[in-house]
Amino acid sequence: MWDKPSINRLPGERLHLRHGPITIVLKVWAEPDVVRQAHRLVTRHFPKILPDLADELAELRKPITRATKFQGHVAQRMADAALPFADVYVTPMAGVAGAVAEEVLRIMQAAGPLQKAFVNDGGDIALYLDLGQSLNFGVAGDFSEGPTPAVNGTIALTAELGLAGIATSGAQGRSFSLGIADSVTVLAKTAATADVAATLIANAVNVDSRAVTRKAANKLDPDTDLGDLLVTTKVGALKSDEIDLALAAGVAQAEAYLAKGLIAGAVLMLQGSVRTVGAPVKSIAEKR
Repeated sequence: MWDKPSINRLPGERLHLRHGPITIVLKVWAEPDVVRQAHRLVTRHFPKILPDLADELAELRKPITRATKFQGHVAQRMADAALPFADVYVTPMAGVAGAVAEEVLRIMQAAGPLQKAFVNDGGDIALYLDLGQSLNFGVAGDFSEGPTPAVNGTIALTAELGLAGIATSGAQGRSFSLGIADSVTVLAKTAATADVAATLIANAVNVDSRAVTRKAANKLDPDTDLGDLLVTTKVGALKSDEIDLALAAGVAQAEAYLAKGLIAGAVLMLQGSVRTVGAPVKSIAEKR
């Protein structure tokens, strides 16, 4: 069904992992023997993650309920992350990238004491920071110059914040979106939670407009977990009031999640306009 998993070394003592739809870049800071052991453990266990998920894929594509239970650790982590958001349509698949990133991080932590580490699964990031440690991440949500996003902000995280997850979603991403956001980046206590929240906030960034083209998800991918829900296939130039309305809807959703303690902050971007909720993001460049 998939090519064999590949694990390659990148400059800067990073690893690149690939298996089917999973593409990860990771790095760990620790004593040299701990780093080597972390890499060995990842090499040994990473190939098992995708087959385990495939065994329960049919159930993972169904809307989450309290009765939903799974055998695999990653699958159950996906379900646990989705459940607090179950007042809207959501399946455990909304948290798959974040949950996989968390699992790879968990594997590395078994190697010994880490100073810090990150696992970036296609933009959904699990991280570990020991006391006194910090990491900076770029925010790339500006698509105004073309299909490749420009880095237009930074997120500085410290151990004291207690946040271990960053995720980004939107109509420009690799998965279907019900909304029209260029990107929504979310900070949360776990990567799986951030992944689900980013997906749902991005869905909420929406407006009725002739500039937006939509199509039933199952017409584009018969295996999608979204069924016949309409997903965004193209967003043309929007009027300024349409941008404001769409972002306001997304902000309202993000603020609701912030009030419930599900997220720590969010950055919403649409055609050069930016809105932030909660935890600050530095140096965001707004085009209008």
